Amino acid sequence: MRNQSQKLFKGFPLWLHFIPGIQFRTDNEPFKAEMQRFTAKIVDMMKQEKLYASQGGPIILSQIENEYGNIDSAYGAAGKSYIKWAAGMALSLDTGVPWVMCQQSDAPDPIINTCNGFYCDQFTPNSNNKPKMWTENWSGWFLSFGGAVPYRPVEDLAFAVARFFQRGGTFQNYYMYHGGTNFDRTSGGPFISTSYDYDAPLDEYGLIRQPKWGHLKDLHKAIKLCEAALVATDPTYPSLGPNLEATVYKTGSGLCSAFLANIGTNSDVTVKFNGNSYLLPAWSVSILPDCKNVVFNTAKINSVTLVPSFSRQSLQVAADSSDAIGSGWSYINEPVGISKDDAFTKPGLLEQIKTTADQSDYLWYSLSTNIKADEPLLEDGSKTVLHVQSLGHALHAFINGKLVGSGYGSSSNAKVTVDFPIALAPGKNTFDLLSLTVGLQNYGAFYEKTGAGITGPVQLKGSGNGTNIDLSSQQWTYQTGLKGEELNFPSGSSTQWDSKSTLPKLQPLVWYKTTFDAPAGSEPVAIDFTGMGKGEAWVNGQSIGRYWPTYVSQNGGCTDPCNYRGAYSSNKCLKNCGKPSQSLYHVPRSWLKSSGNTLVLFEEIGGDPTKISFVTKQLGSSLCSHVTDSHPLPVDMWGSDSKIQRKPGPVLSLECPNPNQVISSIKFASFGTPLGTCGSFSRGRCSSARSLSVVRQACVGSKSCSIGVSVNTFGDPCKGVMKSLAVEASCT
Repeated sequence: MRNQSQKLFKGFPLWLHFIPGIQFRTDNEPFKAEMQRFTAKIVDMMKQEKLYASQGGPIILSQIENEYGNIDSAYGAAGKSYIKWAAGMALSLDTGVPWVMCQQSDAPDPIINTCNGFYCDQFTPNSNNKPKMWTENWSGWFLSFGGAVPYRPVEDLAFAVARFFQRGGTFQNYYMYHGGTNFDRTSGGPFISTSYDYDAPLDEYGLIRQPKWGHLKDLHKAIKLCEAALVATDPTYPSLGPNLEATVYKTGSGLCSAFLANIGTNSDVTVKFNGNSYLLPAWSVSILPDCKNVVFNTAKINSVTLVPSFSRQSLQVAADSSDAIGSGWSYINEPVGISKDDAFTKPGLLEQIKTTADQSDYLWYSLSTNIKADEPLLEDGSKTVLHVQSLGHALHAFINGKLVGSGYGSSSNAKVTVDFPIALAPGKNTFDLLSLTVGLQNYGAFYEKTGAGITGPVQLKGSGNGTNIDLSSQQWTYQTGLKGEELNFPSGSSTQWDSKSTLPKLQPLVWYKTTFDAPAGSEPVAIDFTGMGKGEAWVNGQSIGRYWPTYVSQNGGCTDPCNYRGAYSSNKCLKNCGKPSQSLYHVPRSWLKSSGNTLVLFEEIGGDPTKISFVTKQLGSSLCSHVTDSHPLPVDMWGSDSKIQRKPGPVLSLECPNPNQVISSIKFASFGTPLGTCGSFSRGRCSSARSLSVVRQACVGSKSCSIGVSVNTFGDPCKGVMKSLAVEASCT
């Protein structure tokens, strides 16, 4: 297995932590020397390849530091001088392109200070000579082990983007636009999950997330239609009323584009602008490229909703194996306690990261001690408790070779305090404590000083007689990592694998191995680890990351669906409460062969590997759309005179996600006052009797279709009421 010593925290290699006298991200000479050496190296590499725009290349912008302004007050004057030094150092490298500092309001000229966050419309740079830039627009939020799944409604995300450009924004970048996976041990936090999907427009597997992807695509098309006016003049701000804002970009040559915003969170409002009436839903922005016609409203989605589906199959052993499905497992037991030659003994309890240099998640703390027969802890009626305090992030306690309990922290508090009832015997007793990290601290002032591991106290407490024995200062023996890591069990090539004995299940510290055929097709692949406890997995020798399906999120607090109106925060919109934070773990297709793949697991607390399964993810055969009779025309149709003449009002459009599919059936259609969301639509108090037949005739048998959302198409089932069309269709 490759050396793990180069793992990063906040982008820094851990060896930086061990340079004498170093302090990160402050006016510290050892740190500045390494920072300058690294930055100059990267710039030189870019220059050699002629990648900067000043050389004719594609790089138009460089960044130095990141979000230091959020924490610089903790560093005092040394932080201020560090920022000035960093700016000067970056400029001295002469890239020929601008440099930015994100979230640094005092960025020295000519460094451009930029905004990161959920909203940046109120941000202003620290000089009128600097553009208003949004370097991180958080499209969702990251998932933590033990947490519910965060998501951000696209209506709010689109609102934030439209507001930014309405109020003079020049550049906006999504974080994340494409979700990802924290393979190996690269996740930080601590406790950030292996999945880094982030509710991004392109998901962890590379598939589009609809309607988020499509609605943002429409948004940027609408903003692009305003480009000529936006770059030609400064705006004016006609008054519309409380919580209402109009922003007009109008030139003397006749160019005119406008943004109309309702920043209230409760009520839709009809406003008068340029002599016309416009309905503005709460917490929305309408975009008028010609100052007359609404081409886009952030709260009105024209894009389809796609329901992803997962095809599940049992783990198939390799085709050349004679074993039955699911029976081709072999195993090796990981020894409890000290088993490696590089173990060492020291008095007291050591901090973990300094001890392991992050070469492994694991550090053994082992101690043997004699308990006298007349020790009060062994008196009749006395119940002994093992008390352990740890800086985090998790631990498993073994007494005389047997697991007596586990404890773990959380993303909000990594520390662990446990009290395990134990049974001691007269004579020698062994205490083997396996401490482990779940990613390293990666944010905050002085974060590199945040420790991990069992720093104590470790005590034996007699609950019946008040006896208390502190083991903290005794001679502890330490072992970095596992014996299986040293022997490269993750490669699957060891000769120690046992396939003849009964497969151990629900037992701690077991390595498992099997071979399997790749799932058929080309869809993205994941492994469902339901049935396992906690550990790490490797496919063909490459780590797919930590798995932890037994860490379940709290039962309360989920909001699915979530009201997009009002300011978003990372805990506002949550789903998957009371369920494992992550059960599915991405395996890139590029890592797989058609057959003969090797899967290796290290299970810490106990699981049944025969229960795991593969899933493949598809965009799904079901698609939905829900369009009101007040929706704007789809932005793709705006400006196309022939289509506007045929379809003067709102249009509901459907299109199958895959090129070889056609719409095969209509599961639901209602024009009137339909209720619910995709997958659970129902008819409201009025519905046109022609709804289903009209939609079937327009769509079935076609790859795509468009239907006018109006009484001209369906008749009027309830006069004087705002109506909408909801459709759910299937593609095959």
